[in-house]
Amino acid sequence: MRDQLIPAMIAFVLVSALSPLFIALLRKLKLLQPIRKELPSNHQIKKGTPLMFGIILFIGIIVSLFFSPTPLMFFLAITYILFSFIGFLDDFWKASRQDPGGVSSRTKLIFQFLFTGALLYYVMNEMGIDTTIGIYQDFSIDLPMALYLIVITLFVVASANAINFTDGLDGLLGVVAIPTYFFFFMISDSSEVKLFCLIMIGCLLGFLIYNIFPAKAFMGDTGSLAIGGSLSFLAVIEKVEILIPVLFFIYFAEQLSVILQVTSFKTTGKRIFRFTPIHYHYGIKYGWSETTIVTVFGFVSWICTFICYAYWKFVLLP
Repeated sequence: MRDQLIPAMIAFVLVSALSPLFIALLRKLKLLQPIRKELPSNHQIKKGTPLMFGIILFIGIIVSLFFSPTPLMFFLAITYILFSFIGFLDDFWKASRQDPGGVSSRTKLIFQFLFTGALLYYVMNEMGIDTTIGIYQDFSIDLPMALYLIVITLFVVASANAINFTDGLDGLLGVVAIPTYFFFFMISDSSEVKLFCLIMIGCLLGFLIYNIFPAKAFMGDTGSLAIGGSLSFLAVIEKVEILIPVLFFIYFAEQLSVILQVTSFKTTGKRIFRFTPIHYHYGIKYGWSETTIVTVFGFVSWICTFICYAYWKFVLLP
């Protein structure tokens, strides 16, 4: 435990200490957040806040590889980097052109499917991950290889985007993601996974010093897609696919709200929510402050984490 805590503390200190310099650099480079015109006035005032602050989380990747340069850690690092690259393209487009739309969804999805396919190929062939999905104790469903690859590819891409949707309020994704990383820290038998998760928690704690309301800088897709990709593949590596609907409850609720809103508006001309993703709905309709929404969503994320841990410990384990 001590060998994992020290790197996590180092990551926290580095992120905390270097963030002001990095935020100043983002301002100097004019990599600033454009705001969608349809968002309410309390969000319009955030225009011009430095974007791409998620790059600072790469400190966690460097610290992880420094303390544990193993094949599994390199895989976790590459997964993070590849998904971060997609987010970087989107953020740079937004900031440099002041276009809140960013890179087209089609382009991002093509990259996500390509990267996910390549990473899954490595997982299946080099890490020996099988095609079973555990339900409880010794009972599992063994899927045909082709079906498993299709299901898991769709899961990873959908999950990464769902987690990306959660990055919409000051501090929201950081607060919600910490419990999820903590879950994988608790259940894993791999020292690399434990170290990676604890380091990411340390990074996010340092990051939140500058990202909680009122945020001095925004994570951007550079960080949120990277977190989404890494958490999704951790679920695959740890073989807890059955727990994902609960463990990723907040992320999927954000994504589902967007899907329902678009479907409803296209078919009936009516909106179900005042605005989506759903975290905006609570602020606009019920007048919740950003701090209240983040606190509630974070609390729900912790509840989901401990429910999943209990299921894993008392139902999934032989």
